[in-house]
Amino acid sequence: MYSDFVSCCSSVLRASSLNTWTSFEISENNVNKGAEQIRPECFELLRVLGKGGYGKVFQVRKVSGATSGKIFAMKVLKKAMIVRNAKDTAHTKAERNILEEVKHPFIVDLIYAFQTGGKLYLILEYLSGGELFMQLEREGIFMEDTACFYLAEISMALGHLHQKGIIYRDLKPENIMLNNNGHVKLTDFGLCKESIHDGTVTHTFCGTIEYMAPEILMRSGHNRAVDWWSLGALMYDMLTGAPPFTGENRKKTIDKILKCKLNLPPYLTQEARDLLKKLLKRNASLRLGAGPGDASEVQVHPFFRHINWDDLLARKVEPPFKPFLQSADDVSQFDSKFTSQTPVDSPDDSTLSESANQVFLGFTYVAPSVLENVKEKFSFEPKRFVLSLIFSPPNLSAVYALLARFPVCSDPLCPPALKYRPDGFSFVDLKLNRYCLPFFI
Repeated sequence: MYSDFVSCCSSVLRASSLNTWTSFEISENNVNKGAEQIRPECFELLRVLGKGGYGKVFQVRKVSGATSGKIFAMKVLKKAMIVRNAKDTAHTKAERNILEEVKHPFIVDLIYAFQTGGKLYLILEYLSGGELFMQLEREGIFMEDTACFYLAEISMALGHLHQKGIIYRDLKPENIMLNNNGHVKLTDFGLCKESIHDGTVTHTFCGTIEYMAPEILMRSGHNRAVDWWSLGALMYDMLTGAPPFTGENRKKTIDKILKCKLNLPPYLTQEARDLLKKLLKRNASLRLGAGPGDASEVQVHPFFRHINWDDLLARKVEPPFKPFLQSADDVSQFDSKFTSQTPVDSPDDSTLSESANQVFLGFTYVAPSVLENVKEKFSFEPKRFVLSLIFSPPNLSAVYALLARFPVCSDPLCPPALKYRPDGFSFVDLKLNRYCLPFFI
């Protein structure tokens, strides 16, 4: 393989007609030199927290290396299930990328990401307060001051996502977690859409019907305003015990969302009624939050008049509910239907094709110190550089780890083409044997 690499490098250099170039070699022995290699064996399975169509979520304890003994949530996804559908593949990759990029007090933290031959692993902070859904189930409905607190924290998380061009698109009680102190954390970013800025729309039909905006149901094109409709639907659910439009079946629910009048219980305050009417506008352009102010338009509404937004962001405001927890690994706030099960991560016996594995290039986490070390090489006068990767089959973890931090070709079979990165570097993607290797120019 190394001879193939050198041969390819030579052809690239001849084509570029440059005499001066510098080569950097990174092998599986120094990609994470000085840092631990994260594998499934680094974690002890404690409890099952949930299950989905593509895998499970476990409560785990780190048993080696840094943060040994700490409790995390481990989301395990089966590659073979995901690659069957292009949308599922795109959503999975988007979730991993968003979790790494977005850091906010009210959004779940990604700690590690890695993969094996047949599975993807996301190690997330463990949110021992459980789902807001469970709390709402216990209470039936929330008082307005309780709902106001949760909605305010959620609005800050949504506003942060929107600033980064991300639409959340799946706001519902099940996707809102609480930490050990009772503060909100948005989770599950599988339905997010990236790169949606002013004037941009997308047409994907996705979400949970009861909380979906009319423009998604009509497939007429949607933008970040859909999240403010969902916030209104969530607010209605909190204050009344059910979403604003529900039917006997999926079709009737959709019909009600598109056509029926919004019924507001008489016990709601004028401020709550007004906010609900403005968030649940069928005309997205007239919806509160749809304007250039985005979250700030929502946050200045009189319903939130008692919120000190600086204190809220700093988590200085005491939550209305603080979970009673006896230990760091307490699972009392989770559904016993899952936590009573024996935690088993099924054997990783899947064998994916070469092209299927290429889909997940870049999923694995690599230590930032490695990236910084490489970046330092580019701090002097511009020259031509070749970044080479040496590894020993069949262990491709180093390949995935390295490419997690560098741009790779979205289509591994496309011809070499000069591309540009936001930081000013340009690069060429070339397909070498089993992966796209970036050449920095």
